Amino acid sequence: MKTSKRLTAINQRVIKHYQDIWDCCCDHGLLGAELVKRNSASCVHFVDCVPQICQQLEQQLQQHLAYSSSSLTSPWQVHCQDVAQLKLGKNGNQLVIIAGVGGELCIQLLKGILEHNHAVEFELIICPVHYQYELRQFLQSNGFGLINEQLIEENRRHYEILHLSTTANSSIHHVGDTMWDLSKPEHRAYLNKTIAHYRRMGGKTVHPALRAYESLQDHSLLDNS
Repeated sequence: MKTSKRLTAINQRVIKHYQDIWDCCCDHGLLGAELVKRNSASCVHFVDCVPQICQQLEQQLQQHLAYSSSSLTSPWQVHCQDVAQLKLGKNGNQLVIIAGVGGELCIQLLKGILEHNHAVEFELIICPVHYQYELRQFLQSNGFGLINEQLIEENRRHYEILHLSTTANSSIHHVGDTMWDLSKPEHRAYLNKTIAHYRRMGGKTVHPALRAYESLQDHSLLDNS
């Protein structure tokens, strides 16, 4: 299967070697397989809670990325478990990747990871399907700092890719900061779509996200005036 533009962008964010990379909610394992091929970690862990997915994935990995039984360590492992119960390694740098699920589920999974890994430093690459504003607030309030962020478009959908760390010092902006280039039509389209979404939500009180995104739009209009 061909790797999507979104997964390719995430793959390109991994530019150093890690002790462990945890490809969470891995589905077909396309991203993790690319990371194994690039030797991006001592071990790439494929994590999913669906037994059938894990069984099929392990068979495919054994067929296409087989390793010698004499090897002291394996370059990959498959874990059939709830990501929220994940226990990260403590001997070296760790990278957790969560992509392709909603922002609400991302928050639930991260709450569990943080609860089961007290004082463990790790990096996080996350690409939620929606609920980005609330997810950013959660990340900020739970001690994550920003390494970089990127906005991409694929099949008429927009995705925010955030690379974070429990030790990074740069703060996470609640609607994004460095990812925006409003000279690009696709970025303006995403901003307008997001504003329209929060306006449709309506209600007696204006959602704080609406004010934040409108402020971003206003600054763009001023810059182009």
